[in-house]
Amino acid sequence: MAIKNQVQLITYPDSMGGDLKALRQVLHRHFLDVFKGGIHILPPYPSSGDRGFAPLTYLEIEPRFGDWDDVNEIGKSFDILVDLMVNHISAQSAYFRDFLKRGRESEYADYFMTLDKIWEDGQPVDEHIAQMFLRRPLPYSTFRTEDGREERVWTTFGKSDPSEQIDLDIYSPKVRQLFEQYFANFRKHGVKIVRLDAVGYVIKKPGTSSFFVEPEIWDFLEWISALARSMDIELLPEVHAHYEIQIRLAERGYWIYDFILPYRVLETFINRSSTALYSYLKGRPEKQFTMLDCHDGVPVKPDLDGLIDPKEARALVDVCLERGSNLSLIYSDKHKAEDGFDVHQIRCSYYSVLDCNDDAYLAARAIQFFVPGIPQVYYVGLLAGKNDTERVAETGEGREINRHNYTTEEIEEAVLQPVVQRLIKLIQFRNEYEAFNGEFILPTDCASHEVRLAWRKDRSVCSLAIDLRTSKTVIEYADDNGANVRYEV
Repeated sequence: MAIKNQVQLITYPDSMGGDLKALRQVLHRHFLDVFKGGIHILPPYPSSGDRGFAPLTYLEIEPRFGDWDDVNEIGKSFDILVDLMVNHISAQSAYFRDFLKRGRESEYADYFMTLDKIWEDGQPVDEHIAQMFLRRPLPYSTFRTEDGREERVWTTFGKSDPSEQIDLDIYSPKVRQLFEQYFANFRKHGVKIVRLDAVGYVIKKPGTSSFFVEPEIWDFLEWISALARSMDIELLPEVHAHYEIQIRLAERGYWIYDFILPYRVLETFINRSSTALYSYLKGRPEKQFTMLDCHDGVPVKPDLDGLIDPKEARALVDVCLERGSNLSLIYSDKHKAEDGFDVHQIRCSYYSVLDCNDDAYLAARAIQFFVPGIPQVYYVGLLAGKNDTERVAETGEGREINRHNYTTEEIEEAVLQPVVQRLIKLIQFRNEYEAFNGEFILPTDCASHEVRLAWRKDRSVCSLAIDLRTSKTVIEYADDNGANVRYEV
């Protein structure tokens, strides 16, 4: 199966109308000819936390959202992309509950990374932990089984203590059988692409960062890639890491995420300069999925380590904060910048962080669509949604700033906004114009106050020109008759 070179939508199962049936209705009413690349449905499974990213199982759909038949119905019109959290599963899963009940006698005991699998005596070593790229203060949680035994289990993620997200032992034959079962279920329900969420954390190795540990990570990726191919499913590894890791993934033929582009585009409009963007585009791999916004935030560290000056990044972050953003931070001192700069992600609506400027927002999307790769548009960005600060205050979760749940009535109102209508037209142009299947052209004589990009395939030629002083955007292209057409975005 080939991934389509057209625009995809990213959405939660309940964020566009309330459930999967409503999502299908919204898609058919407003976007049937818009998202020809497919729909990325963020985790629709039963989950105990992290908005679906602490799944109990992949064999069922959360009943509040619907069932697999609803996914099948969406799949009749759109290719479906779903997540597989290869690193972890819910503490409320049947597997871990049985482990807490029966301890080491549980048939699922080998599923989990107990600390004796990391350190022979089961005792954590502070020196080793200090080297790790941590996502919480400690990478393990302490549980007590029904027989009173204390068990310490690896937990990369999770805000609670003990964590709701329990790491899986990807070396366990039983875990690999579980993955095989999940992929078979995906194939049964017509899933075309699986995103390997948090795959960079699956290898735990003392003396390393325990993130994207080589060469072991390549062995796992080769194994799971072979499994996916046998099911006619494409894989998209999700790795927030130093850009050199993304390059190594690309060199081995894997699809990667362009986690650098969102910051570079934001920087381009805040500083009104394309210099850094152009420098990045010159050596960028083309086999990527592109995005500007998502359910987390705009990546900063470690994705852009070595590409940004911490002082300049602080100045940009300050502008984002003035526009209502909030931040997620790096835990490990070892992985902060020398001057203490510790921003992991900038959490915001992309429309808000561009100061709700329609022209700047459309220009940013135009850059995304002209850069080589498969463009993904997050549902809040599709509807030009603003920072949901009320939801942040209500939940205490900073990521909720860009996770507004739209009612069908709100969607009906949002799609009428001129900025949304302009965005839809731009998406349709990106989907349908043949030049995007040809050669990408990066002009070398571009002034710092402008962005110019182009594509060419046979007689199909199109060019993008943005004046960063005004954010005015013009696309010129040759129509079917060879006549030049000027399209003001």
